[in-house]
Amino acid sequence: MSSAATVTETNFTDLKLLHRGKVRDVYEIDEDRLLLVATDRLSAFDCILPTPIENKGRVLTQISAFWFDKLKDVCDNHLITADFTKMPAAVQAHAELAGRSMLVKRTEVLPVECVVRGYLEGSGWKDYKATGWTSGHSLPPGLKHCDRLLEPLFTPATKAASGHDENISGLDFAKIVGNKVAAYLKSTSLELYRRAAEYALTKGIIIADTKFEFGRDRRGNILLIDEILTPDSSRFWQRDKYEPGHAQPSFDKQFVREYLETLDWDKTPPAPPLPPEIAAATSDRYLEAYRLLTGRGLNS
Repeated sequence: MSSAATVTETNFTDLKLLHRGKVRDVYEIDEDRLLLVATDRLSAFDCILPTPIENKGRVLTQISAFWFDKLKDVCDNHLITADFTKMPAAVQAHAELAGRSMLVKRTEVLPVECVVRGYLEGSGWKDYKATGWTSGHSLPPGLKHCDRLLEPLFTPATKAASGHDENISGLDFAKIVGNKVAAYLKSTSLELYRRAAEYALTKGIIIADTKFEFGRDRRGNILLIDEILTPDSSRFWQRDKYEPGHAQPSFDKQFVREYLETLDWDKTPPAPPLPPEIAAATSDRYLEAYRLLTGRGLNS
């Protein structure tokens, strides 16, 4: 289902659909390559909303492509191309895929989320308020909501097929992927975050936290995969409005979550539709994040 401006779902008889996630439709191109299609679906509280967000899928795709290129010297990644003119003919036959598709190397996904936190928000803030710790890290007393941490923290989580990911300790993380791989994923994730956060800050964006995913290719090499450093996988705050002690103005879907919290909705499907003004304001936030980070307008 789609309109001229939005794509909520893709269905192609000439492409093999492997998986339909909350936002992405994944197609098989051949045994070594996949096509990741970012739709304009938006999920909140683990429910897919019936209202699409215009340009969201294109923003997610093109921000990811921007970061994959910018950070390629930190580690290898799965991106082959996000240039629609360089896609296989079977892909180019579907014009609605332009700007929202990435041709990527096929990998075996590692079953962990590599979360890096630079600021105290989300589950990290909830854990700190309750215990003074977050994901096995003891933090100084007296920290405020959204305070910047002295050093970014690596707080891994399990990858849930449905529902919420669950924070795990570094020891449990190593048990899942092995000590050597765990050390590599931790150091790489921290370096990716450090480089991205420093750059984003010069563009007026604070990356409060983010998550990375990794997979192994056929040769056993570990690659950075999926989307990276987008408003869906990260908390993007406005640098000039940052003020610890309360929730921050953001470029991500927190805006939608805050609206949904005002409704008499029990956060179980079906999710309520969004008013047009909320959907439009959310689209504007995604577009502004892209413009600030890349310095250019969105490509078709």
